[in-house]
Amino acid sequence: MKNGLWFLVSGLVVLLDQLSKYWAVTHLIPYEPDPLLPMLNFTLAYNTGAAFSFLHSAGDWHRWFFAGFSVTMSVVIAIWMVRVSSKARLQLFAYGLILGGAVGNLLDRIRVGYVVDFIDAYYSNYHWPIFNLADSAICIAAVLLIIDLCKNSKS
Repeated sequence: MKNGLWFLVSGLVVLLDQLSKYWAVTHLIPYEPDPLLPMLNFTLAYNTGAAFSFLHSAGDWHRWFFAGFSVTMSVVIAIWMVRVSSKARLQLFAYGLILGGAVGNLLDRIRVGYVVDFIDAYYSNYHWPIFNLADSAICIAAVLLIIDLCKNSKS
């Protein structure tokens, strides 16, 4: 399969994401911070909404809406991964991260109805919304795509 290596990246992201969420669910108490480093806690949280808990209290309809959206976007990204030139390694790596992150969160949403989050970054009394490894992969991918866009727009 063309660009198959990058699908392995996606699979690795899904595996690490699901293992870390399993660890969080079995070792952390919901909404009770467990300090790890200065400005970083592990805090188990259940996100029924989208990114940053958007629409978290909108009822159950959005569970299936977000699941459907994730499936659709995963298919689109997989198609892009197959069609993109194998020379576009940074772009393919980013797509692999996005696909893995989307599938990781999709599995939670389908299996339990919410996304398990547990990484709590903060400064003083300001806490960033709690997130997980899948979210991190997606955000890193977004930065990589911006870098790739800037790099390729100059050539």
